[in-house]
Amino acid sequence: MYFASDNSGPVHPKIMEALARANQGHALPYGNDALSELAADRLRAVFEAPEAAVHFVATGTAANALALACLARPWDAVFCTPVAHVEEDECNAPEFYTGGAKLTLVGDGDRMTPEALEAVLARHAAGSVHNAQMGPVTLTQVTECGTLYLPETLLALCEVARRYGAPVHLDGARFVNALAALGCSAAEMSWKCGIDAVSFGGTKNGLMGVEAVVLFDPARAREFELRRKRGAHLVSKQRYLAAQMAAYLDAGLWLEMAEAANRNGARLAAGLRASGLAGFLHEPQANMIFCTLPRALHRKLKAAGAQYYLDGPLEGPDDEALPARLVCDWSLTSEQIDRFLSLLET
Repeated sequence: MYFASDNSGPVHPKIMEALARANQGHALPYGNDALSELAADRLRAVFEAPEAAVHFVATGTAANALALACLARPWDAVFCTPVAHVEEDECNAPEFYTGGAKLTLVGDGDRMTPEALEAVLARHAAGSVHNAQMGPVTLTQVTECGTLYLPETLLALCEVARRYGAPVHLDGARFVNALAALGCSAAEMSWKCGIDAVSFGGTKNGLMGVEAVVLFDPARAREFELRRKRGAHLVSKQRYLAAQMAAYLDAGLWLEMAEAANRNGARLAAGLRASGLAGFLHEPQANMIFCTLPRALHRKLKAAGAQYYLDGPLEGPDDEALPARLVCDWSLTSEQIDRFLSLLET
């Protein structure tokens, strides 16, 4: 009953097999190997962007920070929501890698609105020497609260950003979960909306550890390469990153795993709703659930071995509702989910 995070789940067997194959013999280092070329070509095909620059790193924080560093100058503002991963969970890495660009918050929730973005960008448009200058907008899909931007909303946000000359980055740690939930293409959720760069996640969806940065303007490729090396994220044996991504994108495995995670999330959400005990903080739209349950029930679940993030102490009034985050990965079985739900029965 492990619902703490989808990045804690096992690596898919087909990925392990691909790593074993990559471990045979020798290959050129630093991304000059055939597997790196194959994986990059498969990503370009997925995004319908044959000219895009594709680069691999081992962590999502590196992907976000390095991508933003290519879009922002040290004196710029980077516009994000208050709960964005770059704001809450990356220990100022974007500020560090950009050389000091200032994260600037837009709105008060997990999804930025075009109106809120317009209001904030308008305040930065004058370009006074005393203030942070106009820099990139960064959006998250799936958001940190488990919700989704529709492609038309992404388009509207990018249109606002374009009017002010701001490039747009998409943090896609759970990009494929969003894609599977919305039923659109990678292109329709990125460059066709006006997105300039995507951090394309793999670690949270069954890979051992690899993320891709996709830059739709190939002119930015050289700068990324230099920043990645200077930032100590150029992996010498990159073929092991590329092997994962190449296998991930082969024969639809990436979508298969995301669809499984989303189905698991839907099954868990339906059971929580049916129990009558859960209050939903956000409507579940992919594989993450934010809900409240009575403290006494949390104690029961934790005592039975359920793993998930709980916001609040287990000691206190039994009937007090405490918020929790539950995340489903591709590997969970219906039996595991049903066992968790059976504990909700009084």
